[in-house]
Amino acid sequence: MMKFLPKLLLLALLAFPAALLLKGPAAAAQDLTEDEEAEAVDVDEDVVDDVTAEDEDDEAEVEDDENTELTEEKEDEEEEALVGEVKASPNADTTILFVKGDDFPANEIVKFLLGFTNKGSDSFMVESLDASFRYPQDYQFYIQNFTALQLGIVVPPSRQATFEYSFIPAEPMGGRPFGLVINLNYKDSNGNVFQDAVFNQTVTITEREDGLDGETIFMYVFLSGLGLLVVVGLHQLLESRKVETGTSSHSDVDMSWIPQETLNQIMQSRRDKASPRRSPRKRSQKRSAGSDE
Repeated sequence: MMKFLPKLLLLALLAFPAALLLKGPAAAAQDLTEDEEAEAVDVDEDVVDDVTAEDEDDEAEVEDDENTELTEEKEDEEEEALVGEVKASPNADTTILFVKGDDFPANEIVKFLLGFTNKGSDSFMVESLDASFRYPQDYQFYIQNFTALQLGIVVPPSRQATFEYSFIPAEPMGGRPFGLVINLNYKDSNGNVFQDAVFNQTVTITEREDGLDGETIFMYVFLSGLGLLVVVGLHQLLESRKVETGTSSHSDVDMSWIPQETLNQIMQSRRDKASPRRSPRKRSQKRSAGSDE
């Protein structure tokens, strides 16, 4: 028994460190696992907090946008209400006269005269006169806006004033209808602002009629060339018919209207042409033979 005791002690000493080494990594792994789980929990809580904060920020931004849109809509409604309240004064009359009538040619000057009559007991300050072309289906949409004419003229009670204004419709607008709006802006001595829509109707812009354009010139040149070809063709056809008539026989020609003497001369000339010509020597021999006899 005493012999095996040192061996058992030596075996115990060898087994004890091995057991410690085996237990150490397992404990460390368990510690690491617990630490990772704690970190994962912390990360999840942070993510949840971030998402919640972002959602709250988004909701706040949406609420701010909605509040801004509501504010803008209210401002627009207030502006429209203010604009709708600006009307013509019952103590003023306006008339308009287009110099060239109801003709609105494109790219040409359109001139009109506007008369203003003060029927009230207070003076009016005529501030400006403006005109614009608008879309016929929606008068809020401007097609062409002209420069406003600044007037600054005071019209006393029971007096009249006449203003002249001119504008030029754009050339691409020719041949189409547009809404023409002419406004006169004025105010009374108390500072009340008025606006009179002197003219508010749909008009048609007429196209400008020039003398000749490129298409018209080309059409005329083409028609002239075509007519010349037709004339040349008819001339050639008539010439070919004349040649055929000249080479055909005259048996079917009515010559009763020609005098008989003329016909005899024609026939004689044809016979002379058909008979063979004699040489001068044969003629002299024939003459001498006739004299001997």
